Amino acid sequence: MIGLVPLSIIAAFFVTALLYAAVGFGGGSTYAALLALSGMDYRLLPMVALACNIIVVAGSSMRFAQARITPWRGALLMTSLAAPAALLGGLTPIDRETFMLLLGGSLLLAGVTMLIPVREGEVGEPTRFAKAMPFIAAPLGYLAGLVGIGGGIFLAPLLHLTRWKDPRAIAATASIFILVNSLFGLVGQVLKQGPAVLGGAIGAALPLLIAVAIGGQIGSLMAVKFLPQRAIRWLTAVLVIWVGARLLTG
Repeated sequence: MIGLVPLSIIAAFFVTALLYAAVGFGGGSTYAALLALSGMDYRLLPMVALACNIIVVAGSSMRFAQARITPWRGALLMTSLAAPAALLGGLTPIDRETFMLLLGGSLLLAGVTMLIPVREGEVGEPTRFAKAMPFIAAPLGYLAGLVGIGGGIFLAPLLHLTRWKDPRAIAATASIFILVNSLFGLVGQVLKQGPAVLGGAIGAALPLLIAVAIGGQIGSLMAVKFLPQRAIRWLTAVLVIWVGARLLTG
């Protein structure tokens, strides 16, 4: 699988979890990129990335809920539509070139949309397209399951662009979206590859799982207590663009 995990990879996973949890994400896209660059078999990447996602966003979702930030009605509606599609995506075979192209290209596009300026006075005033967000949940869920991530990194830029809710509520929604999609996507991956492959991948990646558990808790605390809303939006955009470009050029 990945053998003895280098300290540099463990540190990178810790930092990734910290930063992504601060914007309501799990970091699955970057975990997949880091493991791909380390030479891990691309067929195992979704399993490890999804497991890390689940650990990070489980803590984030709980913290957002305790702070009463999560808009449950909208978050659960989109998640319930996306989760079955994520399972189907996890079951779909895909070759390495298509995997990297889909993941890198979609992340780059998502990040660029977040750079579109939003006047401060308009934040929290939804556009007419905000009500259409549930209709895009299923295709985003399928794409997420296909490439082995939670999909919040696809959903959040669109929610920001339509001013669906304020940035913290969007981060909380993305966190729930990722958690459920990751669970369904992981089931699809296991059905496709077999439980023995999952056991081997997770066992080899145990130090990474511990690193993201710690980093994710710190990041979610930053999101709830310290980061201003504008910083959440721009940090999200930078992370998404960097990961997408790295996958396409790596």
